[in-house]
Amino acid sequence: RWQAQIEQKVEIERLLSECDSELVRLGAIIDTERSALSGKQQALEIAQKEVAEGSAERQQRYGNREPDDEESRLNRAIADAEFAERAVRSLHQQAGQKLNAAKTKITALEQRMEQRGPEWSQLESVFVESLQSVGFTGEKQFIELSLAAPEREALKATAGGLDHRQTDLKARRDDREIRLSDEVSRKVSDQPIEVLEVQCEEFEQSLRELRDAITGARHQLNENAAAKARIKEKQATTEAQQRECNRWEKLHGLIGSADGRKYRNFAQGLTFELMVSHANRQLKKMSDRYLLIRDDENPLELNVVDHYQAGEIRSTKNLSGGESFIVSLTLALGLSKMASRKVRVDSLFLDEGFGTLDEDALEMALEALSGLQQEGKLIGVISHVSALKERIGVQIQVSPMAGGRSQLVGAGCSLVT
Repeated sequence: RWQAQIEQKVEIERLLSECDSELVRLGAIIDTERSALSGKQQALEIAQKEVAEGSAERQQRYGNREPDDEESRLNRAIADAEFAERAVRSLHQQAGQKLNAAKTKITALEQRMEQRGPEWSQLESVFVESLQSVGFTGEKQFIELSLAAPEREALKATAGGLDHRQTDLKARRDDREIRLSDEVSRKVSDQPIEVLEVQCEEFEQSLRELRDAITGARHQLNENAAAKARIKEKQATTEAQQRECNRWEKLHGLIGSADGRKYRNFAQGLTFELMVSHANRQLKKMSDRYLLIRDDENPLELNVVDHYQAGEIRSTKNLSGGESFIVSLTLALGLSKMASRKVRVDSLFLDEGFGTLDEDALEMALEALSGLQQEGKLIGVISHVSALKERIGVQIQVSPMAGGRSQLVGAGCSLVT
């Protein structure tokens, strides 16, 4: 508390010093401005005199012309001087107010200091005694040796940490003493300390051996992990080779054999699959009931899917006459769609079978054959069905004769003698 009062006193004295300095500065400014104002007034008087003289001279020289510009300039100078004087007076007034306030504050502080003089004296005595008790000769030495605020904060933090550390160590010491007392009261062993030390050395030797064994086991584990990594790497290579081998094995299973039979069947199967695909397109135009598929066990044989019988798969050997003719016709049509650079199927001959078809199936079959003819294919049909006679313009008819003989009549036929 006494230190706070001392600091407040120093602050007040500093404020008084600043106020005195401000008053001196403002007084100097006022004197300067007054001198300047006096000089300007004298200059104004001289200027007015010169103006009068100049006006007379000008009147004499230039007639009745008015010097408005000069008058305006002088009026502005006078206004500036008056404004400066008012500003200085305002500053002087403010400085006086500050001075009065500072004097009032000083008076109040002096009264408080006078009232608390005995208390301060007592506190000062106690402070001096406290300084002397800790080795300081006086206040001056105390101030010289006082630490800065950051250093004091750092020391406080260090002291706090040490106090916390001391508390922790004391608690740990108390805990150790309690545990030691408990161990002593338990009387775990009645062996003398020499025997216990020998046993402890033996236990430590066993512990070292166990640690060595653990180290060896860890080394073996590391080697095992490295071996696993190498095996994994080789296994990846082996798996890649196995996949490649499986590809070749699969290819071998498809086309590999000593007599080349598998390869022939494979190649024929590709061509057969293409023909079946073309045949199914033609079959779909004629009826949506059937679908041709390859037999799983004999890839070069056909089965028929009957959509009207819940997708039942039937062998072509079990088809009726009409069904067999439709399948045969679609296969022939599919074959006619196939061509290559060396093979062209431009001629197609059909022997009977139309009599087994109903009217709708017969109409669809004839439309399919007509489409092939428009594509430039040569279609030959052998049949006794009357509907075909009406649809086919170019015909070769076979007429029976006596004696089991027959006669061919039609385009391109002539009697041979």
